[in-house]
Amino acid sequence: MAEKTLSEALQDCTVRCQNMQAPLTARLEAFANDVRKLSPDFADVVDRMIEHLKATGVGENAPKPGEPLPSFMMPDQKGRLQTLDDLIANGPLVIAFHRGHWCPYCRINAQALAAIYSEVKSLGSELVAITPESEHFNAELTAGGRDTFPILSDMDNGYALTLNLAFLVSDEKRRAMTAAGWDFSTFQGNTHWTLPIPATFIVGQDGLVKARFIDPDYRKRMDTAEILTTLKRLAN
Repeated sequence: MAEKTLSEALQDCTVRCQNMQAPLTARLEAFANDVRKLSPDFADVVDRMIEHLKATGVGENAPKPGEPLPSFMMPDQKGRLQTLDDLIANGPLVIAFHRGHWCPYCRINAQALAAIYSEVKSLGSELVAITPESEHFNAELTAGGRDTFPILSDMDNGYALTLNLAFLVSDEKRRAMTAAGWDFSTFQGNTHWTLPIPATFIVGQDGLVKARFIDPDYRKRMDTAEILTTLKRLAN
């Protein structure tokens, strides 16, 4: 029997972290620890890539609180076109960039967002995720989730690029990901090997950013408790 790839070996870890009764940040940290235990070399490659991204300032020039978020029009996982204006018509909007359905951190994050989606809606707000994948694969991101929020396809990372959130995966990281079983080029429909930083923006009805979370370390995301706290403040 062929030896399991790292991605295959981590499948049970992904499910375990999705089902943990703990804050999102703790679940993501637990998965990162699993990765390092199973493959210290892979974890070291990730560390080097993140250090490089931070040094180059990727994401620093993205819209800040008080600044307008550029408009967009993208299809969701059901093929419906979604625009920023439509999504903020009735209340604030949470926008969470994800790398794709293949990414365990994104799956953990997406399940956590699905768990709070009904509360987000009860606060008069909306939530969407954005990935560089086609609609077919985006439908897989929240498979099994309690509620399904819109997941928009940012093909070729066009919108992420306008926000200074997209970056080219280094050759070292590309080799490590391919060997580990994560070749996402098929899901994006190209061979560019470009990914977005998984940033989160909370946008008001006026189109201005009210809060944001940007970290080149894709192992970290805005915690769901922080999202809800911000939305409750905006609702008052």
